[in-house]
This record gives sequence, structure tokens and C-alpha cells, in this order.
Amino acid sequence: MLDFEKLKTAISEMDDETAMNIINEVVETQGDAGQAIAACQEGMGIVGEMFEKGDYFVGDLIFAGELMGQATEALRPLLAADSSEDLGKIILCTVAGDIHDIGKNIVKAMMGAAGFEVVDLGVDVAPEDIVAAAKENGAKIIGLSGILTLAIDSMKDTVQALKDAGIRDNVHVILGGNPVTDQACKDAGADAWTTNPQEGVAICREWALVK
Repeated sequence: MLDFEKLKTAISEMDDETAMNIINEVVETQGDAGQAIAACQEGMGIVGEMFEKGDYFVGDLIFAGELMGQATEALRPLLAADSSEDLGKIILCTVAGDIHDIGKNIVKAMMGAAGFEVVDLGVDVAPEDIVAAAKENGAKIIGLSGILTLAIDSMKDTVQALKDAGIRDNVHVILGGNPVTDQACKDAGADAWTTNPQEGVAICREWALVK
């Protein structure tokens, strides 16, 4: 039986052998890739917390990120189920002041598999650049990601920038990342939040299908 709690712990402790053994078992048994990704993301959340506390260092973040990338790549065939839907464009980025992209990249892969055309702006993206991209691409959904606590302020600034540009009412904004909570979502003025990639895809798909 697949042990996703053990997978979460392995990722958080950067135990690459144990983590990849479980990931490979998921692939071989055609297991629940979404649940595996969620466990990995939870593990990365712990890594982020440890980094903020000073228990982990930049080298640890890099190693954990590489491990997460290996896991995601191995699971990609299971995630990329055929989808005939065209759900339109979605903008994804890690907000200003934060350079973590593991969670964003996971969501990117899953959004693409679901039928979205993903416009990935990268990391440490300023609010005005997000506004410009939304206008240029005509995107109706914007996903803002962050792992550090300071990301919450950047998310709030981004929503305000969308309001100042007069396009806030034309887009849905969803927040993701370890520090995001229901209260943070309300304070930022976003429409939804999640720390679960599968849930994020479901929310965005529902928005996209409402014409």
C-alpha cells in the first residue's frame, strides 16, 4: 500500500532514495499521482518552514527543489491525462520578493494537463508586470504563488494593482502556497486560495467553464 505520509516526510527530510522509491511505485502501479503530488507539496511546505526558521539553508532548498523536480517529472505521464477541453489562458507566477517555483511548476503541469494554456511569468514578479500580462493575454484567471510569509503582502499589492488598472472585475484571482490562509485570502481581496494543486485545478476549471 502506498504510504503518502512517508513520502511527505521523505521530501521534507530530503531523503531522495525513499522519496523516489515511493514515486516509482506510484508510477508502476498507476497509483494516485495527484495524491502523490499533494504529499510532495506538503513536504516542500515543511522545507520552506525550516528555511524560514534558519534550520535549512539555500543549499537545502536547491536540493529539495531538484528532488521535487525529479518526482514531478516521473509522475508527469500520469498527470498528463488527455484533455479535449480548451479552458483558455491562465497566468501563473511567484509574486514579488519570493523566488520559489516548485509549487508553481507543479500547478503549471497540472493546469496544462487539464486544458489550460499556461502563461508562466516566472518568479519575483512585480504587480505591474502581472497586470500587463493579464491585459496582453486577455487571461481571465491569475494564479499567485509564494512560500515565504512576505508573499502575502505582494499578493495583496497585486490585487490592488489589478483594481487600480480597472481590470479586477474581469479576472479571477487564486492564491497558493504554504503561508496562504482563508484570512490571508480575504485580506488580499482574492477570490479563492488553496494549498492543494488538484483543488486549484478544479476551482480554476469551474471558473473557466462559466461563460
